[in-house]
Amino acid sequence: MIASTEPIDVVIAWVDGSDPDLNKKRIGYLNPKQKKTVSGADSTRFNSLNEISYCVLSIFKFAPFVRNIFIVTDNQNPNVYDVVQKYYPTRVSDIRIVDHTEIFKGYENHLPTFNSICISNMLWAIKGLSNQFVYFNDDIFLVRPLNPSVWFQNNRPVLRGKWVFPPYERLLWEGLKSFFYKTFLRKKNERAASFQVNQWNAALLQGFKFRYFRSGHTPLALDKKRIRDYFMTNPAILEENIKHRFRKFSQFNTVALANHLEYVSGNRNLASSQAVYAQPKSHKKNYIEKKFNQFESDKRVLFLCIQSLDLASKSDQNKVFNNLNRILEVQI
Repeated sequence: MIASTEPIDVVIAWVDGSDPDLNKKRIGYLNPKQKKTVSGADSTRFNSLNEISYCVLSIFKFAPFVRNIFIVTDNQNPNVYDVVQKYYPTRVSDIRIVDHTEIFKGYENHLPTFNSICISNMLWAIKGLSNQFVYFNDDIFLVRPLNPSVWFQNNRPVLRGKWVFPPYERLLWEGLKSFFYKTFLRKKNERAASFQVNQWNAALLQGFKFRYFRSGHTPLALDKKRIRDYFMTNPAILEENIKHRFRKFSQFNTVALANHLEYVSGNRNLASSQAVYAQPKSHKKNYIEKKFNQFESDKRVLFLCIQSLDLASKSDQNKVFNNLNRILEVQI
């Protein structure tokens, strides 16, 4: 294994769902006649409890080799500079806020977008981004020291996930629902977007028929040039995928596309997620304690994802932040 010789950057997708301007804009693109929420438009997908600060601090603490952190937003300010100034003052200049207008240059007609798939499709357009970068969501945290080989080996990304069968059950169920709506209700059914189906759609683009490499909620290493070259060679595919303001069943996942491009080109740097995933909403007592104990007792775990923390009880929220403060040796 050869150590990475290129700089490694981090990109974090972030949004503040409490911003009234953003909410007004988002609601303006929703059809008021729809009886259920559009896929990917649930408020929890946009809410923020300042997880971004913990995410950034965890990177500086446990992956100090990271060169720059780019935080991608829609004309918003994540307000991370003060806390970074307090704990890592020499790293303040290594953070840059990137607006959607920068990465969608030439594709402005697709803005505003509230679709994480579309946003991730365009990350390669960040100015100054290293060819080797790692894609985070703001609810993902590093919990142990790591080195560059965790993300890149022999100057190629480490693909985190596992091979699985296509999501046949979901595909069949959505197909049956569409048939029922069309045949008996005489109307079109909007199929709900699916994380698994969106990854499967990416595998199909690369000719995979009976399996796909499914990634989970973990930091994901990517090769900027490989993604950019694919989209520049296939502009119609890019245009079709980024035109949807909210997630669609038919879209393909960016990381899945990149992973399958890597595999087809000979990349065999495969690894498990090495992550603990938690979704505290409506779970039993001691759920948070069990999740933190799970990663602390297993030294192989490097990452922690806590999704939809805004839906958890105030008590569980406090438990999460108290534990993160302890692990990161900070007080936020």
